[in-house]
Amino acid sequence: MYQWFAQDSTHPFELFSFSHFTMLIIFGLGTLLLIVYRDEVTYGKKAHNIVRWSLLTALVTSELSYQLWAFAHNLYFTYEYLPLHLCGIASLTGISALLTYHRKLIQANYFIAVIPAIIALVVPEIPHGYEHFRFWKFFIHHMAIPWTGLFLILTTRISITLKIMCETYCYLVLYAVAVGIFNKTFHTNYLFLTRPPASFPALSALDTGLGYHINLALLTFGVFSLLLVFYKWGYSRKRSENDGI
Repeated sequence: MYQWFAQDSTHPFELFSFSHFTMLIIFGLGTLLLIVYRDEVTYGKKAHNIVRWSLLTALVTSELSYQLWAFAHNLYFTYEYLPLHLCGIASLTGISALLTYHRKLIQANYFIAVIPAIIALVVPEIPHGYEHFRFWKFFIHHMAIPWTGLFLILTTRISITLKIMCETYCYLVLYAVAVGIFNKTFHTNYLFLTRPPASFPALSALDTGLGYHINLALLTFGVFSLLLVFYKWGYSRKRSENDGI
């Protein structure tokens, strides 16, 4: 049991190993089921509340257990284990959205929750293999984050527009400025503003210094635009299906 929650592990994470592929398959199947059966879990139905509270439990348990693990190993005050990465903010936003169903929270969560968490699942920034608590926490957490973003949009009547996308992007830019100051003060790398993650070296192609930040901002805007296109396509397809009934 000690090894399960230990700070280090003798079984390092292996990219695209059997355990990694298993987690990706589970995520893919869960996402497919959510999309295919979205009408069965729409807001107001009993199944909706089952999925809602399951996602909420996964997010809260993952976040709390991770903070407790960091605190137990005296890592909390290194300022590197705070929920300040985009996935951490998406997790907190998702929790708030599941509790309140606030329109702005649901809309913002859609943009910040889906793609970043999927990238994290494909190229995880974790040192521990499946024999360690952090492996399971990481994958459960990073599956629940995009599932929450999709679930809230697919099963409610809340819509996404270009204006909403731009508003969310502006909020994220302001947040990035604040995080940049935090990074400089405490020598951290939240939002990967200081340097690209070791697990995703492709970001190194975005130049360095100011050029890196500008290209990262442009890449983020492109991802937001892609999510808007995906939403519009899904919305138009659903409307066509309803017109055909």
